[in-house]
Amino acid sequence: MTDLYSTSIIKNIYKKPSKKSEITSQILYGEKIRILKIKNRWLRVRTYNDNYSGYIKNEKLKKGLKIIFKTNKSKTRIFSQNKKKNFLPFNSRLPVINVKKKFIEFERGKWVKRKDIKLINHKEKNFVKILKSFINYKYTWGGKSYKGIDCSALIQLYYLYNNKFFPRDTKDQISFKKGKKKLIKFSKGDIIYWKGHVAVCLSRNKLIHAYGPRKKVLIMNIKKTIELINKTAKLKVKKIIRI
Repeated sequence: MTDLYSTSIIKNIYKKPSKKSEITSQILYGEKIRILKIKNRWLRVRTYNDNYSGYIKNEKLKKGLKIIFKTNKSKTRIFSQNKKKNFLPFNSRLPVINVKKKFIEFERGKWVKRKDIKLINHKEKNFVKILKSFINYKYTWGGKSYKGIDCSALIQLYYLYNNKFFPRDTKDQISFKKGKKKLIKFSKGDIIYWKGHVAVCLSRNKLIHAYGPRKKVLIMNIKKTIELINKTAKLKVKKIIRI
């Protein structure tokens, strides 16, 4: 087994070694992975962040990156000679190969502004700030970035940014922490789980989630959302935990 770092801006994890297979999650820039098996041009890997396994293309991988910074915005501009605008997603992990004035070079010819990144040990306790930065980004099954994100990734990214383990999939998140099956009153920081879905309370009345039927990340009324999901998907709240 070999440990490597991804140098793709976003790398898809597939259920099977084929691009026609389901995308189950994604690996962000600088994320460390362990190679479990090599199959033609495909690798079966496990991520260090959340122990998630699946298949990725065998490309843009490096050994021994010394990670120093991480991005703390939903989109961080990459500056290079390429005129096309490219962005790193939230929680990308970056090495440093050069420093020049207000910029750092993380890969040959690729720079980011120093003000757009934080040291790897930086913590952001304001989960509302992180979650709201994804408002109106499209819902994408298996997505973990500004290009598309799903409901479980939205909450997982908060924990991963703060260097805390948290499962990738909703079914695993439900069993990870102790909680309650019912609440009379909701409050800021409550995480509401249904079978296959999760939302986070921003206040006593509002929640935020990556909502498949509406195809984006949005804020909705808690009571109305619970009623809507019960009506349209025949699903009741399974568990409520604290963030």
